[in-house]
Amino acid sequence: MSGRPVRRRTTRFRWSAAAAFAVLALAATACGGEAATAPTPDSTYGGAVAAAEAPAPKGYRPAEIQGVKINVPDDWEAEEKDGRLCMRPPGEKGCGFGSVEVRPHAAKNDPAKWPRKGKAHEDKDGWAAAPDTCRSPGTMEKGDVGVAKAKLDTGGFTTHADGLKSHHAAWTVTCENDDVFEVRLWYLPQSDVAVYVQSVDSRFTKVYDAIAKSMDITAYKK
Repeated sequence: MSGRPVRRRTTRFRWSAAAAFAVLALAATACGGEAATAPTPDSTYGGAVAAAEAPAPKGYRPAEIQGVKINVPDDWEAEEKDGRLCMRPPGEKGCGFGSVEVRPHAAKNDPAKWPRKGKAHEDKDGWAAAPDTCRSPGTMEKGDVGVAKAKLDTGGFTTHADGLKSHHAAWTVTCENDDVFEVRLWYLPQSDVAVYVQSVDSRFTKVYDAIAKSMDITAYKK
């Protein structure tokens, strides 16, 4: 007889543990489901558990600026200047055509508070803080050609290496001389970190995606 109460207590304990686990699982599913059905960029920052740091894939090397970790193509130059990390494709000088910029505290350090102010990632003219100068390969260096119109082609989300989701936007911009260029932006509004391609080189479309997706801001301080 003395063993029966113990079995009953064990049964109750197991049931309670299982119930607790189920409640926790349900809560976790609810949180994850919200992100899956209606993604909130950067929303997982506070509760994200950092994954083990993976080595850069073949053809890339790791880089870091202010705690923002990201991969750089092996044959690209990378330089930190004015609080930004610039990645330049082979043959390019300066952070211009085809280059990728990583901007920690992007809006905080921008006089116009771009790209946070006015939700630039949702605006057809949000491709730059001052969207009035042509950036096509033949005009970018002189900066003496204006812009005729811009079109927001993409408005979606990208999941990065740390699990955070950023706003991803792409614009097609037509210049006054009929040149056309593309701009791409990945932006974490809560953390204020941007990956920015101010003038796309179409040869590197997949490279831009790979660079952006590799970003990990676990060690970054907002």
